[in-house]
This record gives sequence, structure tokens and C-alpha cells, in this order.
Amino acid sequence: MDPLDILGNLHKIKPAFQPIVSAINHGVIGHEVLARYEGDGEWHSLGPFFHDPDVPEEFKVEVDQHILKLAIEEMLESGTEGLLFINRNAKQLMINDGDDLLQSLLVFAQKGFDMERIVIEVTEHDFDEDFESLNHLLLYYKTYGIQIAVDHIGAKSSNIDRIRLLEPHILKIDTGIIRKQNGDLFHDIMYSMSMLAHRIGAALLFENIEDDYQLHFAWKHGSRYYQGFYLGKPKFKPVDHQSLAINIGEKMAGYVQREKGLLEQRHDFIRKWESKVKGLLSKWEGPKKADAFIEGVTQEFHEESFRMFICHIDGQQVSSNFRKKEEIWELEPYKRGSNWAFRPYFLESVMQMKALHTGLLSDLYSDIETKEMVRTFSFPLTDQHFLFIDLRYAYLYEHECLLA
Repeated sequence: MDPLDILGNLHKIKPAFQPIVSAINHGVIGHEVLARYEGDGEWHSLGPFFHDPDVPEEFKVEVDQHILKLAIEEMLESGTEGLLFINRNAKQLMINDGDDLLQSLLVFAQKGFDMERIVIEVTEHDFDEDFESLNHLLLYYKTYGIQIAVDHIGAKSSNIDRIRLLEPHILKIDTGIIRKQNGDLFHDIMYSMSMLAHRIGAALLFENIEDDYQLHFAWKHGSRYYQGFYLGKPKFKPVDHQSLAINIGEKMAGYVQREKGLLEQRHDFIRKWESKVKGLLSKWEGPKKADAFIEGVTQEFHEESFRMFICHIDGQQVSSNFRKKEEIWELEPYKRGSNWAFRPYFLESVMQMKALHTGLLSDLYSDIETKEMVRTFSFPLTDQHFLFIDLRYAYLYEHECLLA
């Protein structure tokens, strides 16, 4: 694609609008504007033009400005509400200290297109440039009400500190990563990104959604916005929710019902486990005979568990570890006296069990010793001593509600 041909034929370039959908009201809250070029009677993406490092940044800025003008004029003429997402890389933004884009937006603001409707997308890769200057410029844009989105989140974990400093409004996550990454690794990345978004007050937007599995994954991981061919392909006219490829409201309602079903099944397991332990409480004779008590517990949880022990409320382990090896429970007395109060959520969990007199099921986590994903069921034997039953991954895997 010859850059000079592109510049010499701006009349053959049109903006295409891809809808972005909200999880809150299931409506179209905005569009990302993409560039299309007419050649040989067909419309082609200008992605190769913008991603070509040999094309001068000034050329890209000229085309981007042309596309932006056409896009805003189309939205004003059609009365389309909502946000307009525009892509800009760091080099483009820094030309003339970012004033060209700002002046264009100020002109459109006078015509009725508020600055608050603009979302500037920068990629995480842009942070490899002069971040201090870029950050300063984006913060300046924010004073005009312009929103900032960071694309390709998670590509470089080393940039988390810079993302926190920038405090963008939106974090965009490429759903295609689900297909490329190891499952457990991607869940870890997602957890980190969700926590980051929560800490800085940013909304998550999952893009490139191509099927129901990816949409459900995005919904389950707290995505506020959705984008992708599964919802709507780029078109030369902005669309409303009635023109989406699927009924997003029906999809979300199905996800809610499915999740409620899994939660009910999980609570059934917890109630069953609570009943098992309560049936053994009469045999509890204090911490000095903790091992004898656990011997009875192993029989009740032989199928579910691979390890169990008892701790004092202050974190000190008062029993041996009971560990199942090839269907035989073995004692590890050297674990007695270990203190686990340093573990995240330990004190919060035991205090909650003490107050509510109910058992708790932990989130999924990777066990330090086995390196497998496990969960722990814990139960208050008294207001000072608590039973911890580690559930083996193979058992969790057999029951979807315990993995969800």
C-alpha cells in the first residue's frame, strides 16, 4: 500500500464505526472509528498503513485527521450519541506537542461535539517512548474532559506502574489472548488487570470478541464494555443496539442464570461439608488431641481432600498435617507449631467464621507445595480452633461449580 497513493486519494478513504456495548444497559455506548480505503472496487483496512514503521508519522497524522473529521461530521449529521474512540500512537500525538489534535477537537466542540465524548486510545507499547512527555500531554488532554484508554493491556507487566500514574478511564484487553495464552497464566493476568482497574477506577473493555465463550469470559471477569465481530462488525454508519449481531440482553440474562445455578450448587457442597464436620464435633477434645480428631475427618473427606490440619485463631497449627498419598493418610508431625497468620485473608477468614459460626470455601489458588490449583474448606470447631481441609484439584475438576 503506497503511502503517497493514500495521501493523494483522501477522497477514497471513509471511516468505519465498530460498536462498543455496555454491560450495564446492554446498549451501544460508543464506536471505535477505523479507516477504510477503496481500491479495485473493494474497501480495505488501512491498518497496514498505520502499522508500517516506514510510513512517516506526519502522513499518518494527516490521514487520521481526515478520518476524524469525517467520523464526527457523520455522528453530528445522524444525531448519533455516545463516545468516539480514536487510535493514536505516541509519536503521532507528540507531533507539534499534540496541539493539532486538540485544536481539531476544539473546532468540533464548537459545532456541538463535546470533548467528553472523545476517547483517545494509546497502546501499552507507547510507554516505551518518552513516557514523561506522553503522560504530561495525556493529563493535559484530560483537563478538557477527553477520556484516555490504554490498549493491549497486559502485554508488558513492567508498565503497570506507568498505567497507575496515568490513571486512564478505560483499560482495553484483547480477548484473542485467551486463545494464545496458557489458561492458568491468563487467569493470573486477568486477576492482576482487574485489581489494577479497581484500584485506579478504570473500566475494563474486552475487544476482539468473536464468540459466546469470549463474551461470557469478559462478563465473568468484570468487563464493563464489549467490542468485537460477535457483537457487530465495522460499518460505514454508526449503529444502535437493535442493529447488533446478537441480543446482548438475552446473553447477559443467560449468563446470570448460569452463574446463579453454579453458585447454588457450590453452596450445596458447602452445606454438605458443614454437615459432615458438625457430625464429628462431639469428638473434639481440644488441641492436645487434635490428631485423633482429624483421623475421623479423613474418613469423611477421603474423596475430596488431600491435606488437612487444625489451627488456633492466632495462626498457630496445633495438629500434624494429614496428607493423603496413594489413598493412604500420612502424618507430618513436624508441621505442628507452624504459624499461618501471615497468609492473605487468614485472619479475616477465621474472624468471619468465629462471628458467623459457618464454614468458608476459599477462592482458587495455586498450592505452594503441589503447584496445583486448589481450594480450602475451613470450619470453626470452637471460637478458637479451626479445621482446614484442602480440596484436591482432580475433585474440583469433576465439579464445574467448584472451578467457576
